[in-house]
Amino acid sequence: MYIAEVIFNQNRPSKELKGMSNSIPLRTFRKPIRDEDSDDDDFLDRLGEVEEGRIRSEDDLERPLIGNGVNRAEKDSPRSSLESRTVNFTATARPGLSTAFPPNTISNTLYTPLTFLPLTLYHQFRSFFNLYFLLIALSQTIPVLRIGYLSTYIAPLVFVLGVTLAREAVDDLTRRRRDREANSELYETVGGEWVRAGQLRVGDVVRLEKDRRVPADVVLISTGSNRNADEEGEVFIRTDQLDGETDWKLRVPALPSTVSLLSGRIEAESPSRDIHNFAGRLVLADGGMIPLSVENALWTNTVLASGTAIGVVVYTGRETRAGMSSTKTSGGKTGKLELEINNLSKILCALTLSLSIGLVAAGGFDNGSWYIDITRFLILFSTIIPVSLRVNLDLSKSVYAHQIEHDATIPDTIVRTSTIPEDLGRVEYLLTDKTGTLTRNEMEMKRVHVGSVGFGEEDVNDVRSYVANQRNTTGGRGKREVGQKVRDVVLALALCHNVTPTTDADGFTTYQAASPDEIAIVKWTEEVGLTLKARDRRSITLWNSQAKESVVYDVLHLFPFTSETKRMGIVVRERKQKAEEVDGDIGETGKDGGDDVWFFEKGADVVMQKIVKANDWVEEEGGNMAREGLRTLVVGRKRLSNEEYESFRERYEKAGMLLQGRDVSMLSVVSEVLERDVELLGMTGVEDKLQDDVKPSLEVLRNAGVKIWMLTGDKVETAKCVAVSAKLVARGQYIHTVTRLQRGEDAVRELEFLGSKTDSCLLIDGESIQLFLDTMRSEFVGVATVLPAVIACRCTPTQKADIAMMIKEYTKRRVCCIGDGGNDVSMIQAADVGVGIVGKEGKQASLAADFSVLQFSFLTKLLLWHGRNSYKRSAKLAQFVIHRGLVIAVCQTVFSVSSQYAPIALHQGWLLVGYATIYTMFPVFSFVLDRDVSEGLARMYPELYKELKEGRTLSYRSFFVWVAVSVYQGCVIQILAQFLVGLIGSDDAPNAKMVAVSFTALVLNELAMAAFEITTWHRYMIIAQVCTATVYFVSIPFLGDYFNLAYVVSIPFVWKTALVLGISLIPPIAARWIRRRLKPPSYVRLQR
Repeated sequence: MYIAEVIFNQNRPSKELKGMSNSIPLRTFRKPIRDEDSDDDDFLDRLGEVEEGRIRSEDDLERPLIGNGVNRAEKDSPRSSLESRTVNFTATARPGLSTAFPPNTISNTLYTPLTFLPLTLYHQFRSFFNLYFLLIALSQTIPVLRIGYLSTYIAPLVFVLGVTLAREAVDDLTRRRRDREANSELYETVGGEWVRAGQLRVGDVVRLEKDRRVPADVVLISTGSNRNADEEGEVFIRTDQLDGETDWKLRVPALPSTVSLLSGRIEAESPSRDIHNFAGRLVLADGGMIPLSVENALWTNTVLASGTAIGVVVYTGRETRAGMSSTKTSGGKTGKLELEINNLSKILCALTLSLSIGLVAAGGFDNGSWYIDITRFLILFSTIIPVSLRVNLDLSKSVYAHQIEHDATIPDTIVRTSTIPEDLGRVEYLLTDKTGTLTRNEMEMKRVHVGSVGFGEEDVNDVRSYVANQRNTTGGRGKREVGQKVRDVVLALALCHNVTPTTDADGFTTYQAASPDEIAIVKWTEEVGLTLKARDRRSITLWNSQAKESVVYDVLHLFPFTSETKRMGIVVRERKQKAEEVDGDIGETGKDGGDDVWFFEKGADVVMQKIVKANDWVEEEGGNMAREGLRTLVVGRKRLSNEEYESFRERYEKAGMLLQGRDVSMLSVVSEVLERDVELLGMTGVEDKLQDDVKPSLEVLRNAGVKIWMLTGDKVETAKCVAVSAKLVARGQYIHTVTRLQRGEDAVRELEFLGSKTDSCLLIDGESIQLFLDTMRSEFVGVATVLPAVIACRCTPTQKADIAMMIKEYTKRRVCCIGDGGNDVSMIQAADVGVGIVGKEGKQASLAADFSVLQFSFLTKLLLWHGRNSYKRSAKLAQFVIHRGLVIAVCQTVFSVSSQYAPIALHQGWLLVGYATIYTMFPVFSFVLDRDVSEGLARMYPELYKELKEGRTLSYRSFFVWVAVSVYQGCVIQILAQFLVGLIGSDDAPNAKMVAVSFTALVLNELAMAAFEITTWHRYMIIAQVCTATVYFVSIPFLGDYFNLAYVVSIPFVWKTALVLGISLIPPIAARWIRRRLKPPSYVRLQR
């Protein structure tokens, strides 16, 4: 075992702990991990058992559960290969520097100053385009291969690389600045020293204030608040940036209130990804031991929601839970369109090489410099793969980003990765988080049903009147009138929960709980007159606002809700007392114990139906509420005599002492004693409010052919309710549930069923997903990807990322992931397109994403409008730029053949540079403003988006059509120019008259073709056409080195150029018109 020790001086006690007794009464301790005669190695052996899976959770360290409940155990959780550790600490000094633990710095950057240039250049020259142009540019440094100006070939490549490197540098500097801000946050150690978050070390004792981010994985030692001797203190944390759940989680200090800690030792398990479990112990100076569990742990990136916390840092940096669950991309993302263009470029390169070899072969290999001729031809035909294509595509991406960010209908949308806007138009799988993404995480109680009658929002006054007349609510059983039933169910709901009221300095009370629907129910009981006034781990105080009286219940046992049990329960005893209100507080006099003990329980209807009696109406009413998208809970109760309770308590405590099978034994006792003859009280329906326009957005995306997966860390029941409410699951669609799979044969059976029912929705939990990923990955993804919807629950951040990568690898289709929490970052970064929502609790997902939006409904316009336009525009732009290069290359080929296969340039110097820039660039680039349909039609007919997934806009078929057009027009222009004017001039150079006709017809041909390709004219398109033509004609007088200027102003030049241009343009334009008439595109049919 690796033991990391940090030794400190023990000086004076800190002011926070001063005054507490140094004595440690044995009664204040929970059950020690070991007996007095056991040794330290026994504990470490048992920690090893936890890591090897022989002990499933911290509960197996022989520690009674907090609140006498049963904690969730995450079986087979991924563990680190690192070893367990021992951390010595003191409250009066900081630990020394140690290389045993990683630094506590956050780093989301992709490069360092040393690796930036090598890595970015490596990623750039992985592109066939850039590598090809680099070789061409380098060839111009060899005198025998030089053709024209060196800058003609080098300048465009340098420009493209410069733009790309500048963009990467800006993006990485932005990430570095955000990291520096997080690492520079100041935190106070208990010794009074302020330390930056990035400089915290294992063994530091830090003080955390309310609303501060937890900078490292910390064991909570004390709450730093004034507590009475019989209070243990508690704080709440927000974990939404870790697990996506915005509900507050309760955390308790490891130390009893009577202990003043000067120094100690923490023995903890090895670093792990498992955020739901933690095993360790706190060893005090006198040898006393306190077991540690997840209830004592504050994980990195959680936020302290209440109070003050004092804790010891046990894990830092990459060894924290958040650090081990995160992933980092190795470089910028590459769009699918760019990959497709890369493949087309390889075809063009092969064509160039074949053409060069063919021309040399046609002239004969007798010349000893034939290989030089081939190379010169390759350089001459380099326009076939135009470097301007990269320039145009890179600039177009910037235009798309500007259009997205300045769209007033999706305000504050930010494009953080400008290299993949076209991929927004090719998304086929959408992986979405639930909490904060589809929902607002705002719950509201909608309905309560008591068997014979139901009460909705409009019946609150009726319920309030029943509660106001409360008398002996825990009275006799039997058939009671409706008012009594209502009072009973309201009381049960007011007691059976894990909600804690907190009051701020202004006297404003808020509720905190592990589940937002619990808060919604407690708020509803407050609205009807029964308020949760106070709560600690031993008692609950209710205030009847109508009767002006309070009732205190002693909490004897609490059984928290788990995804396995799907229910929660509480055992209480009413405390006999008289209460009076003094300055708004309730004072107590005259306590004595009550006679009866009550067990209240609520849970999912499928579970509670087997527990409660007389449940004939539960299934029907539950179905009615589920169809409305409400989250349902069935409520019941049971009265226990003192004798029955004592019998239960003895059996339950005995089961809690077991080392093996403790959870099962304790649940068995609860089931056998408490969950028999439970009286049915009623059923509740709670609505999880969806974000604005989520339902229509999901429907539009489904119609657009996008398959939607909902990945959440939340419970199965919660996810199912939200899926139904959001219409992710269609009306009447069968939901096939797969949970807690552990055996391969069961997994095979499930896959066979799903394969035979491909129209169903799959609801699966994280444990089952992990089994599929580990044992039958390809079979699972093959079945799951054809389903219309998949709901995955209890997913870890790593599982979310694994699913995204799995779909990408198997389908080769574009995957979009959207989320709002820190737990979604891995998934977002693993996606082809990552979208982050600016959530209520932070911007971590937004900052890590390629696109940042304010709400889910913005995604619809991002995909169906901006994504579709970006893809179609870039596809048209790319094909036209290739066409432009092919035409001039074909002209060069015809000229070379006519001049006896000599590698002589037809268009030299400025003509070649000007043709790809000022003479044609702006009309071609104006395609970025084109649109084939209006925004309203694009949303009204989402099927238009579905067509894009096949990539027909830029396909091998469309590519070869453009090649054919280019070959035709290049041959016509050059052959007719040579025929009408002549080939060679008097100096054996290309005829300047012929060059003038050929080049002028070439430029005007491209301007006309660009105009005919435009679907919807924009004023900038008109300006580009007019200005470009004007610039060309104005520049002709400066082209005397290439043209015969006297001939250019003659009538023969005009009619010959017009004739060449007409024969070049009319057939392709006529063929396109006929094809559109016979087989019009879908957008043309819609416009008609």
